[in-house]
Amino acid sequence: MSLLKQILLMSLFSFLFNANAQHKSSIKVLEVSQFKQEIAKESVQLIDVRTPKEYEAGHINHAVNIDYFDQANFEKKINRFDKNKPVYLYCKSGNRSGKAAAILNGLGFQEIYDLKGGFMAWQNAE
Repeated sequence: MSLLKQILLMSLFSFLFNANAQHKSSIKVLEVSQFKQEIAKESVQLIDVRTPKEYEAGHINHAVNIDYFDQANFEKKINRFDKNKPVYLYCKSGNRSGKAAAILNGLGFQEIYDLKGGFMAWQNAE
């Protein structure tokens, strides 16, 4: 193979891999104080990804409960939300909501905000 062909092939592969690597993440992790300010706005899409039992034990006002562990229905329920409006997520500690945020990012949601430290941090800040 000629040197020119090798260079062209290497350039093509480099372009393809860089295009995938540059997929922009739309996930931002917010501290409790900033999260509170943001969700105080009108018509916010606020999602609690904990189990129904956790949600019933206490939750942030106006949060919709969509259980992350119910993977059979999770994406179907998430897709009911507007992908062009900001979405605010939280769980117990930030682990599940981080994973849920990655799913939303993959589904094309434009702005995703995750509560750092989850509901435990929210409660400790009050």
